[in-house]
Amino acid sequence: MNNFNQVKIRVTVPKDAADKIREVLGKAGAGKIGNYTHCTTSYSVTGRFLPGDAANPTIGRIGELEKVEEEMIETVCEFAKLKEVILSLRQAHPYEEPAIDIVPLINLD
Repeated sequence: MNNFNQVKIRVTVPKDAADKIREVLGKAGAGKIGNYTHCTTSYSVTGRFLPGDAANPTIGRIGELEKVEEEMIETVCEFAKLKEVILSLRQAHPYEEPAIDIVPLINLD
């Protein structure tokens, strides 16, 4: 058994899709803190990427370096719900390859 029961999920998304992704995360079970649900934090970031020949970019063109103003969304998730939340996130995310970080939150109790 691991010594954590929650993770932090961090994902970048185009600003115009941020509200949709926050809703998807909350409906899938992420963002529960005590008596609150749909808890997230977000901040502006700049994403940079170069689509390869086999890519199907939502934004930008193959072979051209792209720079996009994005929102970084952070939320917590129970480890038991992680797979379901990530599957929902991937289905709703507009990018072909979303950048998703999963960070274990260690329980010190």
